[in-house]
Amino acid sequence: MNQEKLAKLQAQVRIGGKGTARRKKKVVHRTATADDKKLQSSLKKLAVNNIAGIEEVNMIKDDGTVIHFNNPKVQASLSANTFAITGHAETKQLTEMLPGILSQLGADSLKSLRKLAEQFPRQVLDNKAPKAEDIDEEDDDVPENAAMRHPSGSEEAASESPFENVLASWPIWS
Repeated sequence: MNQEKLAKLQAQVRIGGKGTARRKKKVVHRTATADDKKLQSSLKKLAVNNIAGIEEVNMIKDDGTVIHFNNPKVQASLSANTFAITGHAETKQLTEMLPGILSQLGADSLKSLRKLAEQFPRQVLDNKAPKAEDIDEEDDDVPENAAMRHPSGSEEAASESPFENVLASWPIWS
């Protein structure tokens, strides 16, 4: 082989500058598609079958987080006791999923939900949020004669229907 080409190839595999050691071997990084193909071939050996009709999968961890799959691909092999769930996964807190996930919670998850419910009032007090007793409920009511007051303030206009003035001002009703 040509000495110039050999020196050029040796220079390309050097990690640092001149005088440093060459790298042992070039590491080829595998892509995700290669890993996916290898996984699918392993699942094929286990004779898994696709399970259709599953819209979502929620995996609840001990720390209160939920791994949520929306429209996953679910494969199962009952003889090998193997289930494979593939798709886009999102990690969410249990409180974010609460209204729809209550029917899916087991006994362990309900215990962690109770702990979260006990901690919630403490967090509200720590954040100094207004308490229910401090909120004045009378301010939320509509004043009694607000609907019948006329912008001009005259009592005579207030006795008329509010729609009569609007309809009379339109050219098609005159």
